[in-house]
Amino acid sequence: MRERRVHVPAAFLVLLVLAVAPVLGQSAGAEDSSAPGAGWLSVVPPVLAITLALVTRQVLVALVLGIWVGAAILEGNPFTAFLRVGDRYLVGALADGSHASIVLFSTTLGGMVGVLSRGGATAGIVHALRHKVGGRRGGMVATAAMGTVIFFDDYANTLLVGSTMRPLTDRLKISREKLAWLVDSTAAPVATVAVISTWVGFEVGLIQDAMAQLDHGGAAYTFFLQSIPFSFYPLLTIFFVYLLSATGRDFGPMLTAERRALHQGLVLRPGASPASELPGEVGGSDREAAHPWLAGVPILAVIATTALGIYFGGRQAAVAQGIAQPSLREILNNADSFAVLMWSALIGATLAVAMTVGSRRLTLSEAMEGFIEGARAMLIAVVILILAWSLSAVCEGLDTAGFLVHVSGQVLSARLLPVVVFLLAAAVSFATGTSWGTMAILMPLVYPMGAQLPVAAGIAAGTAATIHLASVSAVLAGAVFGDHCSPISDTTIMSSLASGSDHVDHVRTQLPYAVTVAAVAALAGYLPAGFGVSPWISLGCGAILVALVVWRFGRAADQGEGPGGASS
Repeated sequence: MRERRVHVPAAFLVLLVLAVAPVLGQSAGAEDSSAPGAGWLSVVPPVLAITLALVTRQVLVALVLGIWVGAAILEGNPFTAFLRVGDRYLVGALADGSHASIVLFSTTLGGMVGVLSRGGATAGIVHALRHKVGGRRGGMVATAAMGTVIFFDDYANTLLVGSTMRPLTDRLKISREKLAWLVDSTAAPVATVAVISTWVGFEVGLIQDAMAQLDHGGAAYTFFLQSIPFSFYPLLTIFFVYLLSATGRDFGPMLTAERRALHQGLVLRPGASPASELPGEVGGSDREAAHPWLAGVPILAVIATTALGIYFGGRQAAVAQGIAQPSLREILNNADSFAVLMWSALIGATLAVAMTVGSRRLTLSEAMEGFIEGARAMLIAVVILILAWSLSAVCEGLDTAGFLVHVSGQVLSARLLPVVVFLLAAAVSFATGTSWGTMAILMPLVYPMGAQLPVAAGIAAGTAATIHLASVSAVLAGAVFGDHCSPISDTTIMSSLASGSDHVDHVRTQLPYAVTVAAVAALAGYLPAGFGVSPWISLGCGAILVALVVWRFGRAADQGEGPGGASS
């Protein structure tokens, strides 16, 4: 059975491409005169990439085949198209200056994380807070707070918080399932809405490339900042985490796990197979945690450089364009965010190396090894980015966005676009286990649809802008849903590993919580956004709904059976 699961999908992919590509290549000239670009053929590459990602759970392969088939439609020959994938689309993706900046920013910031982790610096932040904790609720709140503090990378968040807090939560009789949920729920949800993180470069890169298709300029970072209030699922998830931690309430399978840990002293279910039993120190290292400022200074330097660089750089650029007294919005729109992100990553990485070596936490050789390890950890992300940019170039050549707007203007209400996109992104990311792959596939399609569909429907400019921002944010938020709770997501697996939880138990206890927040985000956030409702009103209503769910179904572990226990 194992061999069949491995080889059948590969054979299926090869046969599918060999059979379909020639047909598409021969049909490339058959255009629908009423539709822009290549007509219905223009949707084949992205639909193929999405379908194969769902079926095979191999996002990289799905993206490559999507690019290949798209190139075959344009070239009319699958063999020539295969060559164009390499010499035109992949090379073109890397040759773009903004793309190169994103790649360098991501790998440099990853290297900084690697240096700080190896030197025990990031663990020092966690340890400094850990000693001030008292009681079960205090332990859960502290774990959530540490997950928020380590905001710059979801992998670092997961590994640091889970492995470092586990000895404390075990002593406080907090179940491993609860620890894994706390770790997982403050990894991707926090990283995706952070002003600066390893996620930001990826997300901004996708937005920038989508903006270029419509000649919307280069203010991708500003657009990302404006979309954060529409990140209903990540923001409500963070609120949910702190609410349950502060009240000590739970429901469903998590309540059962918490009662077992509190009353029987069993942090693991009898018969459970924990994903790991690593030592308390991060990554199994016996190196003592460093002073928290050893990590705090480089991290704060990254944040400060980004903020100051965007402000002063944008102001200088605005003045150079003849704007004597530029407003904050004009400053942000004129800032070269890619240059600023590179400055911040270089300064942060340099400080990390200098401080860890200067304090004799690491030798220069060890610091460089840590940097290389951290940068290497970003390799998959960089590959996904390059393939995503290449697929975007193919879609631009086929005018996929124009065709989708042409067709969807008659079959899809612009007002339902945000909620539909959120549900689609959530489904794709859950099935594939990758948030970045989901964003890479959907962003080139959703950004132009969000920009053009409301205008084509005659919706007022203010509401159209809200729909556009909400739709783009829905891609990011829906992708986080899968990264957060899919059993095949790397972050979900790493949360189980770092927390020493049984992986199946982690998924089983976490899924009801994730689905609850996703339902609230869809109903109170993305659905009203299609009608121009302010995201702040939606966030307030969503928070109230989440609180009502916790009040109605939640029970503390030391309380008797009730509605919350019935579902456990």
